[in-house]
Amino acid sequence: MLRSFKYRLFPNPTQAVALTEMLGSFCDLYNACLQQRIEAYRRQGRALGYIDQANELKAVRLADERLAGYSYSAEQQVVRRLDKAFGAFFGRVRRGRGGFPRFRAKSMFDSADFRVGDGLTIRRSRKITIVGIPGEIKVRWHRELPIGAKVSTAVVLRSCGKWYIRFSVETPDAPGPPPFRAAVGIDVGLISLIATSDGETVPTPKWTDKASRKQRRLQRALARCKRASKGRLKAKMRLARHAARTASRRRDFAHKVSRDLVDRYSHIAFEDLTITGLARGMLAKSVLNAAWAQLISFTDYKAAYAGGLVAKVNPRGTSKECDGCGRVTPKHRSGESPIRGLSRRIHDCPGCGTVEDRDVHAAKVIKHRAFPWSKGPGAGLGASSQRVAA
Repeated sequence: MLRSFKYRLFPNPTQAVALTEMLGSFCDLYNACLQQRIEAYRRQGRALGYIDQANELKAVRLADERLAGYSYSAEQQVVRRLDKAFGAFFGRVRRGRGGFPRFRAKSMFDSADFRVGDGLTIRRSRKITIVGIPGEIKVRWHRELPIGAKVSTAVVLRSCGKWYIRFSVETPDAPGPPPFRAAVGIDVGLISLIATSDGETVPTPKWTDKASRKQRRLQRALARCKRASKGRLKAKMRLARHAARTASRRRDFAHKVSRDLVDRYSHIAFEDLTITGLARGMLAKSVLNAAWAQLISFTDYKAAYAGGLVAKVNPRGTSKECDGCGRVTPKHRSGESPIRGLSRRIHDCPGCGTVEDRDVHAAKVIKHRAFPWSKGPGAGLGASSQRVAA
């Protein structure tokens, strides 16, 4: 499997300046390559590709002494990044959308790709060295890389004035599937982040509500600053760091919840929700605060690494179907009291008399749609033919 491990870097002031200058040089190279493509098409009608520009990179390094001092392979990755941007642009054009690649500002060019051992090296002192950067840079190894893993590439990135490194690691395959633990269905929501088919619920932390008051204060302070002033840059950095802390807390919580699920269950089922569509409605702020996609993604890759399975089922009718008798409660007619409304949190089936928490019951429906065998011997023969996407 290919996994990524992110660590914090602690460059000294001289190294921090050198890293910033390196990203600035790479940004100039990116913009120059973009300008070359535009001019070549405008004047000659020729579409340049990665090979055309990579072949000229050595001549560019001879003409620009700044680029000559940095890793050649890292500069190749800058050219490849532009090529990927054009590939994505042509894909959008085929789908009837626009979005031509734009020139990048140095303040927004925040990462550089390296090959480990070629441009970036991990020393025996557990520090890293980068071609063109003086000295060794301290790394906080808050967790060890997997034993026997092959470190292939690394990305040095800047975020909110802090420096990080992200390693792409190829880990050996697991010796075999782990023993079966249990199957579970997960219903995600706004009041309860998850409700499991075993009856457990995890309330949704109000990350946005807790951070919004300070965020408004920081935004007002930024709006009062004079443009292009040092005070505005400091106010902008304070606002960015506040948003980054909120995102970090949300991400940490999702990691902990997903780890707990994978440790206890080998088969996990979620609804195959269209989250981008839900995020355009009146509950957009609450949907984005819950970060369902992030939780499902974390659970998916952790389960794959542990030899488990994450399945996604069609969400249609999960809150209307009764798990006991299979009866689907019809929509209420106009003028009648709604049987299934958002405010009604109890599932009470008029067919078999089942009374249960609505979210927990929906989780049971999700579980048995994804894993019909979990309902008992012979239960899969009469299972509903719903769309299931693993």
